[in-house]
This record gives sequence, structure tokens and C-alpha cells, in this order.
Amino acid sequence: MSGISIERVGKSRLVSIPGVGTGMYVGMSSWGASGILESKVWEAEPQIVCGEEIVPYGVGNNLPVEIRNIMDENNLAPGILEREKGLLYGQGPELYRKKYENGDVTREWGYDREIWNWLNSWDILRYIEMAMVEYKYLHGYFDKIFLTKGARIGRMASIAKLEIVPGVDARLAWVESRKLEDVRCIYVGDFENECVKGITSYPVFSPREPFRYPVAMAYHNSYSYARNLYSIPSFFGSLNWIRRSSDVPVILKHITDNSINVAFHIESPQQYWDTWEEKLKEKCTRENIEYHSDMLEEHKDEVMRKLAEALSGKRNVGKFFHTITMKDENEKPWEWKVTPIDQKIRDYIEAQLKVSEKADSATTSGIGLHPALSNIMVDGKLSSGSEMLYALKLYLASDTSIPEEIILQSINQAIQINFPQTEWRLGFYHKVVLREEEVTPGKRTTNNI
Repeated sequence: MSGISIERVGKSRLVSIPGVGTGMYVGMSSWGASGILESKVWEAEPQIVCGEEIVPYGVGNNLPVEIRNIMDENNLAPGILEREKGLLYGQGPELYRKKYENGDVTREWGYDREIWNWLNSWDILRYIEMAMVEYKYLHGYFDKIFLTKGARIGRMASIAKLEIVPGVDARLAWVESRKLEDVRCIYVGDFENECVKGITSYPVFSPREPFRYPVAMAYHNSYSYARNLYSIPSFFGSLNWIRRSSDVPVILKHITDNSINVAFHIESPQQYWDTWEEKLKEKCTRENIEYHSDMLEEHKDEVMRKLAEALSGKRNVGKFFHTITMKDENEKPWEWKVTPIDQKIRDYIEAQLKVSEKADSATTSGIGLHPALSNIMVDGKLSSGSEMLYALKLYLASDTSIPEEIILQSINQAIQINFPQTEWRLGFYHKVVLREEEVTPGKRTTNNI
């Protein structure tokens, strides 16, 4: 039958049959064969890139790209991360030193012209913004440390500037101990496109020997439980929900654009596709060609197209769809299920919206920012001003110290190296937010709008 179209929405497929309806197809089990969302330990074996052994960053060595693509399609998660970045940044970076008074530890904010002249000699604000984004998305970031040119001709050495290297372009060199502190090299290249132009090697920066290399690199991160080298984002376990949150609007748009109802729900066993993937890999080996995951996707589309033809049309009497029945180790058959859907489009849309609400809630929880600060509606209403205020104070008191320490770690190391006698450090300044009743009447928000 001509005119049958297949649209991929996440890991689902919508099969549009002219004059008949739209069928939805999903797998019955998890999509492990080609998805990144399995919790695999990808650091167990090195991957060879341009003749060098690297630590793969995610399944397929592409975790930063996968997270970027997932976030690009989501309407909620990037905005929450942007809000969290703004809350952490506060009024911006300022110098401070610790003070100990009456058993309390406080910060004394101040100004040092010499340090600020050095910070302003390179693009520090751009560096900090990129470091924050990399940290919020990947729980870690890479940077380059450049020495002054005078160090190369015998003059006093110092750090000239710092520069962020996007995580999509950087990988740790493989180390047999699988300990981050033992890594001695970091590679930079276009890993998203298989480094066709090669990779560049940089030695790892050591604060104990800061002037050993003209240019060095470092990886700063928060430790992720049971992960030896790379960290994973705090929302990693919510990626399936984030994807589902992105899928629902596309599904509803597809149904609306076609002005037809979902006619069938098709479920297939994951083992069926695993078997086909092995067959395709064997075929590629015989023909001496490289296997790509798109080959399996094309096969899935062809199977769905044939199934759609068998389920549609006036002359479908006697048509059939054939699969080989196989059993797992428990003698349970791998079953295909084709379920006709009652044409209750309103019920279907409402069900999708409920899924969307759950996905939004799981997304927000996974990122870890209070709904009052995320501008998210809970039970159909926005948070009150007092809820926002207390959520903000709790966030500033408990959720800023560790991210600030790591994001500004490289800068503060450089300040200590360039100005060894100073007590100043860089931190994010947050002006204390008071309740309206604690503000003098003339300065209250309601009187200054």
C-alpha cells in the first residue's frame, strides 16, 4: 500500500495509514541494544581512537552528545537547569576570605586590584559560564591551563589564563588502575564525528608542579557513586522520563496533523530485535562493511510497513504477518501483540497528558531543584511568595557550596599559584533575600513597581 508513513518519536513509532488510522508501536522490554539509558559500566575497557587508548564516555563513547540531543528536544529540563545556573551565580563572582568569629565561619567580601587585573586579562566570565553549564549537564568539566610565555625563556613563571574544553570534545586517557588521580593525559578531538582529523594529547595539570608544561589540562568533577573516572549527571536516572516528556507533544501533534485516530497498539519482544541485530552484524562481517545502528532502525521501519499493509485496506482478508516463534530460557514465548484501540481519542489524549505530567514531575525531581524555584505548577497552582523565599534560602544554605567549590576550583588553584601569599578566593556572591515584612515600607517591592 502506498502512502504509508512511519515517524520515529523517541523509541516509539507512529505508523500512519491513509484512510485507516495511526498505529503506535513500542517494544515490550527495555531498549538496551542501541540506547544509552542502560546503567552500564562503560569504563571497564578502553576504546581505541586514532591509535590511542581512551576511557569511553558513556555507551558508544557519546554520552555528552546523547544528553545534548535529549535536552534539545525537551521543553522543561533545559529551563530548570538554566534557572539553577542563575540561582548559583547570584550577583556574580567576587573575592572573599574566611573569617572565624564567635564559633561561626563567615565570608568577608572584598577587592584586590592585582588579582582582578589578572582575572580581567582573560575572559573569566565566559569561562565561568561554560564551566557552570558543563557541570550542570555532566557533573564535571575539562579545562586548559596556559602558562605565561616568559616561563619559556627563564622568567618567573605564572598562569596566564584558563580555557574551558567542552566535554563533547575531551576524553581521559586509559589508565590500568582506573583511578582518576593516575590519569596522565587528556585527549581533545571531534569525538562526535569519530575524530576524522585526529586527536591532540595534553598532559594532566598538577597543582604540585604547576609550571611543568606550557599547556596542560584538568578534569574537575563531583564524584559519582561507583564511577571510577567520569561523573554522570544527577538527572541520569531520569533520562527515560525526560525523553517521555519530550515524546508526548510530538505524539499529540502527529495525531492532530493527521486528523485521524490511533487504530492499533503494536508491542514487540525486544529479543526479536536483538536476534535481528546479530544477523545484521554477521551479514556486515561477511560483506566486510561496518555495522551501524541505523541498519536495525531501517529494518524495524520495513517490518512496521509490512505489518501496516497487512492490517489496512478493504482487501486485507487473508493477509497475514509472519514471525518465527522463539522461547527464552524459561520457555516463555517471545510474543507479538497487536491490540485494536477503541476510537476514544479524548481518553487517549488525556492519558498522554497524564503521562506528560508524571514525566514533568520526574524530570523536576531528577534535576533536584525545588518546584517553587523551577516555576513549575504543582496540583494546578504556582508556589506562593513565601514558599519561593524559603525554598531559595534552603537552596543557598545547602545546595551551593559543593558546586561552587568545583566550578571555581581551577580558578582558585590558579589564584593560589600566582599569588601564593593571598588569602583571597573567588566565590559567588548572594545578596540575602528578606521577607517583605522585614523590609522597611519604602523599600518594599509593592511600593517600587
